[in-house]
Amino acid sequence: MLTNIRNWFRSIYKKSDRNQQNQTVAKNPVIIPRSAHCVSRANISRYALKVLYRLHDAGYQAYLVGGGVRDVLLDLHPKDFDVATNARPEEIQNLFRNCRLIGRRFRLAHVHFGYHIIEVATFRANAEDKAISPHLVHSEEGMILRDNIYGMLIDDVYRRDFTVNALYYNIADFTLLDYVGGLADLKARCLRMIGEPSQRYREDPVRMLRAIRFAAKLGFSIHPDSGKPLFELGALVKQVPAARLLDEFMKLFLSGFAEASFQLLRHYGLFIVLFPQTEQCLMRERGEIAKSFITGALLASDKRVHESKPVALPFLLAAFLWSPVQERATALMKEGISEFSAFYEACDWVLHQQQESVVISKRLSQAIREIWILQIRLIRRLAKRIPELILHPRFRAAYDFLLLRGSTGDQAVEEVAVWWKTYVEANNDTRGLMEKALQETSHNRRSKRKKRR
Repeated sequence: MLTNIRNWFRSIYKKSDRNQQNQTVAKNPVIIPRSAHCVSRANISRYALKVLYRLHDAGYQAYLVGGGVRDVLLDLHPKDFDVATNARPEEIQNLFRNCRLIGRRFRLAHVHFGYHIIEVATFRANAEDKAISPHLVHSEEGMILRDNIYGMLIDDVYRRDFTVNALYYNIADFTLLDYVGGLADLKARCLRMIGEPSQRYREDPVRMLRAIRFAAKLGFSIHPDSGKPLFELGALVKQVPAARLLDEFMKLFLSGFAEASFQLLRHYGLFIVLFPQTEQCLMRERGEIAKSFITGALLASDKRVHESKPVALPFLLAAFLWSPVQERATALMKEGISEFSAFYEACDWVLHQQQESVVISKRLSQAIREIWILQIRLIRRLAKRIPELILHPRFRAAYDFLLLRGSTGDQAVEEVAVWWKTYVEANNDTRGLMEKALQETSHNRRSKRKKRR
């Protein structure tokens, strides 16, 4: 597939200066005919085709754009197909009875086909246009808050984030339109921001997280000009609305490339913006243990995604914040607070502090807290409570969490983890014997304590 892209590049593109600092939009696109590219209707969702054809038949321009085109060119299997058109949102809604208009910052049309949603966006105006810019609503830091101002196709190209996401598939003649050298960057496996990177990140700080996500997912490098501002502008991510930030977090860590995302976030200094308490733990003397634990959780999650198994968001968040909980509990115990009280207080304190970075809902916080608190009960192994414990809704997540802890070098935790693994995999008779052995051990310990008194 990449060989084909290389051939397109050689046959279509003339030599140009690829060292220019910012990628600009050409007035006239490079047009790749159907015979010279591999985007086929057979690779496109039938629902996306329905939307494209209906818009085209109604006299509107209709293009497939974004990750759907990019992934087909890379011989991947796109999950989403986005459509761009010159039809206004209300006109789109008139064409599709199964359409809902969403969005405050920019109006989008969602066309529903059961569980499948095709997102349709009207061409956006160029924010750099002096006639348009005064009508956009910006924050003090430069983030665009509202931009329901529409333009033409060439304007919409500039509003895309990366060149590899700005390839347009025209349903009218099945050609590909490339205004910004997206095919060349696709061939080079490089992420390059369209326009001046710092300004584009300020307009929408989520683009910084998208850069990390695409680099991790595709195995691409981030162009130096597009990567340098990430080190300087990371704090702007805090301005992103909580719901949108959590959605981007889920895309980063629940899509099968969580470990690579984690490494890139740390490299570019963005992880500390999302999880400052955790990053501080990672930078301390015992940081390697914390890093090993988090990496283990991420790799396990990636494996489950690739095996088409579900991944629990509370589990990952609990793993990210576990080291801060341990540190806080240890500090409280040094102040004379009992172990259990210190642990419970540490859980609440860490979750409260985290709200200042990534807002976690009450439902998620409760699930995370349950996973942590179950660690105490799993370690104690009270025989009478075990049958009740394994019926707890969070038992499986807490059990996996304990196994992960046991793999990081703590011998005491490892022994308990091995016991639980044996218990979970045993039949009822063996479980009964193990519970009886625990009761006898507990009885012997109480007897020894009485004798000492």
